[in-house]
Amino acid sequence: MTENATPAEIRWGILATGGIARLFTKDLIAHGHTVSAVGSRSHEAASAFATAHGIPRAHGSYEALAADPEVDVVYVATPHTLHAENALLALEHGKHVLVEKAFTLNEKEAVTVTEEARRRGLVVMEAMWTRFLPHMHHVRGLLADGRIGAVRSVQAEHAQLLPFGDDHRLRDPNLGGGALLDLGVYPISFLHDVAGEPEEVDARAVMTSRGVDASVATVSTHPGGVLATTFSSMDVRGRNEATVLGAEGRIEIATTWYAPTTVTLRDEAGAMVEEFRADVTGRGMQYQAAEMERLIRTGAVGSDVMSPAATVAVMRTMDRIRDCIGLRYSGD
Repeated sequence: MTENATPAEIRWGILATGGIARLFTKDLIAHGHTVSAVGSRSHEAASAFATAHGIPRAHGSYEALAADPEVDVVYVATPHTLHAENALLALEHGKHVLVEKAFTLNEKEAVTVTEEARRRGLVVMEAMWTRFLPHMHHVRGLLADGRIGAVRSVQAEHAQLLPFGDDHRLRDPNLGGGALLDLGVYPISFLHDVAGEPEEVDARAVMTSRGVDASVATVSTHPGGVLATTFSSMDVRGRNEATVLGAEGRIEIATTWYAPTTVTLRDEAGAMVEEFRADVTGRGMQYQAAEMERLIRTGAVGSDVMSPAATVAVMRTMDRIRDCIGLRYSGD
């Protein structure tokens, strides 16, 4: 924490002003977190964002935001290709960093960022907000208590219809485009969360005219003989549900599984045992902010929910999937 911050106040700086930055900032402010500055590549964009959200300071460069003494933690919301560069910039200025998912382009960059944070004694965490939602805490509790017995299979989907043109960043290979990094990271991270890192993974994809994945399907094996499948797409809208099958029952996470929703526990015959749904206000991104602030206050090196090692492992699996589908980025 920088010199002027009190124990009760951790001050956020928002790096970039796109859609995900707007959503996170709204949840921060609505739930009592302090947003003290925003930075963009232009002062006009930063000023407009600051005015829209009542943020006191706007910076016309990322460097200026990272150097701001009134900022304790920086939220990085730039395209994937800039995540590592921007996170390292913030760390060099002594700031803790919350980095949007996918954390980086690849495992190599993820290791560089997490090792730099460790070396400097700063907190770095991936903004995989889904893991911090109450229903996901409930899912992990059901598994830990053995409520469905040994896990046998996991299935998860993240398919949206995103009809952007070829000039959009999602379809631009120079900006880390494709379904995997934006959408597939959710089910892949979910597999890691409930079944551990894959021992084997295979994937197939349908590619766009620009050479990034429009849709990608994976099959993987995990410790204990768990078999998992995922499907992610930016060309078709799916049911976006997830299921964990066990020897003695199953856990069903309803549409949309990666946002606040209902969790149903069923026995081996399919009868409902119990249902869980938390009352979540806003999008639910405030939970990751609360965890980030807890880590900063306590001096913890990483969250049990989304540790640096867990983030690196997810990026390692993402690299393996891209190897299977032949997707390369210039940053590789």
